[in-house]
Amino acid sequence: MRPEAWTRPAPGARLYGLPGLALLCAMAPHVTVVPLWLAAVFIATGLWRLGAEARDWALPNRWLLAAATVALCGAIGWQYRTLFGREAGVALLYAMTSLKLLEWRVHGGQRDALVLMLLGYLLVMARMLYDQGPVTALWALASVALTLAAQVRVASDGGGPPVAAVARLVGGLLARAVPLALVLFVLFPRVPGPLWSLPQDAAARTGVGEDMSPGTIAELSRSDAVAFRVRFTGGLPAADRRYWRGPVLDRYDGRTWRMSEELPGEHFPQTEASQALSYVVTLEPSGRRWLYALDLPDSLPAQTGVTASGMLMRRSAVTEVVRYEQRSVLEYRTGPLASWERSRALRLPSTAAPRAQALGREWRTRFADPAERVQAALTMFRREPFRYTLSPPLTPTDAVDEFLFDTRAGFCEHYAGAFVALMRAAEVPARVVTGYLGGEPSPGGDYFIVRQSDAHAWAEVWLEGRGWTRIDPTAAIAPERVERGTASAIPDPDSLSLLSRRGESWVAIALLKLDALEYAWNEWVLAYGPERQRELLGWLLGWRDIDWRGLILLLVSALAIVGLALALLNRRSRRQGRDPLGRSYARFCARLAAIGLARQASEGPLSYRARIARLRPDLADATGQILVRYAELRFGEHPDPQRLRELNAQLRRFRPRA
Repeated sequence: MRPEAWTRPAPGARLYGLPGLALLCAMAPHVTVVPLWLAAVFIATGLWRLGAEARDWALPNRWLLAAATVALCGAIGWQYRTLFGREAGVALLYAMTSLKLLEWRVHGGQRDALVLMLLGYLLVMARMLYDQGPVTALWALASVALTLAAQVRVASDGGGPPVAAVARLVGGLLARAVPLALVLFVLFPRVPGPLWSLPQDAAARTGVGEDMSPGTIAELSRSDAVAFRVRFTGGLPAADRRYWRGPVLDRYDGRTWRMSEELPGEHFPQTEASQALSYVVTLEPSGRRWLYALDLPDSLPAQTGVTASGMLMRRSAVTEVVRYEQRSVLEYRTGPLASWERSRALRLPSTAAPRAQALGREWRTRFADPAERVQAALTMFRREPFRYTLSPPLTPTDAVDEFLFDTRAGFCEHYAGAFVALMRAAEVPARVVTGYLGGEPSPGGDYFIVRQSDAHAWAEVWLEGRGWTRIDPTAAIAPERVERGTASAIPDPDSLSLLSRRGESWVAIALLKLDALEYAWNEWVLAYGPERQRELLGWLLGWRDIDWRGLILLLVSALAIVGLALALLNRRSRRQGRDPLGRSYARFCARLAAIGLARQASEGPLSYRARIARLRPDLADATGQILVRYAELRFGEHPDPQRLRELNAQLRRFRPRA
């Protein structure tokens, strides 16, 4: 390579210290979301930059950097098949920041360093697109503080004030910014939607889906990720009543159960119901439209409808933390079954599960009462050697027949799917319901945590005079699953994640206590939408029906009050910061005035010293040292900071007696 293809870093442009630490803090968390090869690029450019500063390594010129830019853009485009969207956009930002490390030029080095600091702010904001939890928020605050401090040092040509002075400056700026940020957060009119998000943010989230095939729920049960948290405001339902209703699956193709398209409305399917139970759900992002409720929902959250099968459906997908108040009934009776609904709840592919269909037809002939056919299936599950396991044998040919008559080992989706197939063959309308079962109480017991490991599938059959009735065939095999969770029902609980086992280890207990912090954060920050804002203002001000005009009025008033308070604080700080030596001297004179030795307006420090020595010889030595030192510092050409600290120490110890 020709020598002119390389150049040297600016003499004062150093990555050591605050700039390097700030940039590392901003970029390190992205290692979990960018490709590993891109993280390696950052490490390589960082080491190259440090080598250029420590050992005078040459840096590439602009043409080489341009070629590297094109190459990285091509690699990112190949990795993501696009240069747009969240993942590709963050990767591009990460790559360009890495290359910018090599562009600290002899000319404009300070400008390049400031650009790097601005890129650091963008990287902090980009990380918030992936996670907005309390730990990420603390990291973002620390990263912004470091970057701001580095910006102050860089703006001073690499020199500038000492670290302690920079820390005081940054702390003061943040202390003034926090009240304004709080006022804007609490009072600015909220709009539905995520705090930090792009439209496709939740596309890759896991959770209960709109279809179910063998292994679907079992795979979810290995995850201890939180699905939602719930706080009961009334009575607490028993463990065997905590069925959280999600997608209702009534279409079967011989392998997979799927949802039918249903238009949500405002009419609930139940015609008779017990007293409703009230609770509050804080739902994690899922990328799905449905909300979860105990069987059956009896109220509608905002922007939500209910389907004929009892599903709560939002107008848009859940791409942010959603908090909603809900009521449900646990004892109910649904209305009559329409002919089209009955036809759909009895449909089975003619070629699917021939042995199961033959058994169902036999029960239909033997038992006139549909309820007896239901009991026949449950009795078969109890008496035959069925096993409940997370790792059942494969059923490649016919999932239902091979499970019922060959392997007899499966998870809840195997039992629910096979049971519904048997009921349809026996001419009992039936469907699969998926969602969650149970939940783990928090350490304080004030809310429940429902994890992905609590995912479950059960069945509903339609019986004359009772309507749709929940039947959980898993309870016939492993009743402990209903009472105590998955870990107590399977023979291999070690295959579950740590928190899914519901153990008593100190690690699990500590993580559960941390969950309380995340729950509060979700409740008051991430789920702080229009309803939560009205609730808070109603509690603080008694103004529950406030509209956007009232919010704007409150916002402007609060900003004016905070701004005035900050202005007064700044004025006082400037006044106190103008002459620290004068403040110290004023305190000294005040203490002497308290014992009858007030300084006269025209009296200088040395004249004051002479008068004190004449009137109070016992104070001559102590006051004389202080006044001489003050005169030297006040009227000398170059006041010594060390002598000022010594004078302040003397003044703190000086306590004259009357």
